[in-house]
Amino acid sequence: MADFVQKTVVKSAVRNLAIPIADVAAFNTIVQSIITDNPFACTAYESGGVNHAPVEKSKEAYVAKVVYQDNDAKTVGTDSSKFNTIAGFNAGATALLGNTALAAAHGGSPVRDTPNETYSATLKCHDASGEMYIVNFSRDQITISSYEDDAIRTRIETWADTVAALA
Repeated sequence: MADFVQKTVVKSAVRNLAIPIADVAAFNTIVQSIITDNPFACTAYESGGVNHAPVEKSKEAYVAKVVYQDNDAKTVGTDSSKFNTIAGFNAGATALLGNTALAAAHGGSPVRDTPNETYSATLKCHDASGEMYIVNFSRDQITISSYEDDAIRTRIETWADTVAALA
């Protein structure tokens, strides 16, 4: 019988943030700055006859949360909705807050629960060496995965050290 022979050493690394990213606008600013400014020095590439940007957003999710409170500010219900765009997230949160039938069903007044809302975005990056890797942002951590070269982690870590919200 033939043995499996290891071909690569794929790594992952996580940075837990001391303080969650403040809000969806700050989150979006960070993610968009990577796509626009390319601080990781990624390169464009072609795959399957399709040209790709150096950094591409491959997935995103935003969860709006609402609590329903009675007259004594006691929580009598909760609601959350997941959206795949920030525009949908903002519109959905407004819709949840304005839904009087839902508030009546919960028996309370809706209040946005922004500290418990979640956001995530996954960026696919192409290193100058040809290596593809993933950087996933959530509100409270950054994960780098599927990389081999430690220089990639060092480059991202050096950049993250310059962004106050990512301390």
